[in-house]
Amino acid sequence: LKDNPPHYKIRLSGTVKSPKINFDPPFVMLMPVPLDVKTETAISIIPQDYLRQSRLQVILPELEFEDGERICPLTVQFTGGQDIVLSSDGTNKELICHISFRSSRPLSFLRNVFFIDEEQN
Repeated sequence: LKDNPPHYKIRLSGTVKSPKINFDPPFVMLMPVPLDVKTETAISIIPQDYLRQSRLQVILPELEFEDGERICPLTVQFTGGQDIVLSSDGTNKELICHISFRSSRPLSFLRNVFFIDEEQN
């Protein structure tokens, strides 16, 4: 044994959890309103598996009319801030987001609103 020291093998296994966010409701349909009248709805953003604080950014769609005018008719406001925070029990706190629409020109559209964390997820 002195010439052949013992060798130990250790096998490790694990699961990598990537941070993600879910939405409730998963999609939004805002009601038709008269021109220059705001319509709004609230959504819950449910972060999962974030191990450290992160801040959400929002990318809103820009629309172009036939005459070349470009507008962004959507706005987003976070009522409690847009930081994903790890609570004391190890879960991430839910965020509330208000999405509103207003336009001085008639339009209807279907677009994505992107929520991106600091690591571009």
